Amino acid sequence: MTSRSHVPGPQRARQLILLALVELLAMGLWFSASAVVPELRDAWRLGDAGAAWLTTSVQLGFATGAVLSAVLTLADIWDPRRLIAGSALLAAAATTAIALFSESLAPALVLRFVTGVALAGVYPPGMKIVAGWFRAGRGMAIGVLIGALAVGSALPHLLRPLGGIGAWRPVLLLAAGLAAGAALLAATGLRTGPYQAPAAPFDPRAVRRIVADRATMLANGGYFGHMWELYAMWTWIPAFLAASFAADASAGTTVALASFLAFGTIAAGGLGAAAAGVLADRLGRTIVTSWSMVVSGACCLAIGPLFAGPAWAIAAVCLVWGFAIVADSAQFSACVSELAEPEYVGTALTLQTAIGFLLTIATIRLLPVWESSLGWEWAFAPLAIGPALGTWSMLALRRRPEAVRIAGGRR
Repeated sequence: MTSRSHVPGPQRARQLILLALVELLAMGLWFSASAVVPELRDAWRLGDAGAAWLTTSVQLGFATGAVLSAVLTLADIWDPRRLIAGSALLAAAATTAIALFSESLAPALVLRFVTGVALAGVYPPGMKIVAGWFRAGRGMAIGVLIGALAVGSALPHLLRPLGGIGAWRPVLLLAAGLAAGAALLAATGLRTGPYQAPAAPFDPRAVRRIVADRATMLANGGYFGHMWELYAMWTWIPAFLAASFAADASAGTTVALASFLAFGTIAAGGLGAAAAGVLADRLGRTIVTSWSMVVSGACCLAIGPLFAGPAWAIAAVCLVWGFAIVADSAQFSACVSELAEPEYVGTALTLQTAIGFLLTIATIRLLPVWESSLGWEWAFAPLAIGPALGTWSMLALRRRPEAVRIAGGRR
């Protein structure tokens, strides 16, 4: 057994790379249906509400799965490797069923909900495995994991212009195949690290203790502000880009260019999460998260006035926004992993994600309402409320005595 006092660098690096690959391949399912909304509008006669529900149903399923997992402390009483593998396989099966059997919105929404429930067994347990391998450098490691999630979430927007425009089923089937590969990798290659706490007994009071801990909940407050913004932007930025480019046809922009830029915007978060992870371990988590939210909140306000403007300016703001909006994500999870009871870190992380994803349902549904009443010029502006409140929460955490446990005292 590996000594707890020394973990060989190559060994934990291999596990981090493998886990990042598992997350990247599995998370391609998240926006697999959303990416082909233009095709589904024609095939299923979807309106804006139906299109929104294709993503909202996944968010609701994920939140439901995460709540159940947190209440039952599944991430701490089950082997996280098997939980990840089984969950990825279930999500792949649900997406395959949509591609092969769904001819209308209603059954697809049920299967998208199942996909979300299953993905709740992939992402939070992955963070627990990272915490088991990394004590020093944990912010960097979780940053790499979240970066992989961002790139994976962007994948369907890349698959569509590379051969899926006009044909929605191949995009879903390819995403499902990649997720099945993730399940195989998780089952055969993942290992738990020497710092992982042993399986804990079921304790119905664990969630109550987590909620009562002021420092942990301030870290969660930063995460909730971040989530208010993140998935609404990820869901609707492709529609914004398509509408903006269509409004300025003289610029020579195309549907494919909108899809490629949507991919780049979301995938840029992979670089942001990894870079912020390195900086947070050196400079402090509360500082890095606060600056990230200041930048992303500014982009919420800046992108709208550029609607139908120069493509280069829109692309520049989108890429900065995509980089900053995910840069802070991993650090909220790292904070919770350092502040929560070691035996119930998996439950604390799952509870954090459960509440955060419930918030995303509201903004995903609200943004088309804002667009209808305010136009694309101001539709994203209300998202800036989240980063503002999240920044306040993280600076409040920085002032608390418990903050010395964050990033080895670098707060």
